[in-house]
Amino acid sequence: MKEKIHPEYYETVVTCGCGNRFQTRSTRKELKVDICNACHPFYTGKLKYVDTAGRIEKFQTKFAAGSYFNTERPKKKR
Repeated sequence: MKEKIHPEYYETVVTCGCGNRFQTRSTRKELKVDICNACHPFYTGKLKYVDTAGRIEKFQTKFAAGSYFNTERPKKKR
């Protein structure tokens, strides 16, 4: 193996948005994640919307008014 081409590994603390913290090894000293195994719906069995940028609210307000898309077909000209 060649020397001085491999990245350094550190004992890393991973911090989740829910407050869960755990240690692993990585090339970074600290990692911050939005979702982990303690709060992910697949592991918890609870349905939860994960929305960090407000995209769900934007979508609901955009389509709630009903003016964005019209379901009626335009009338044909005779």
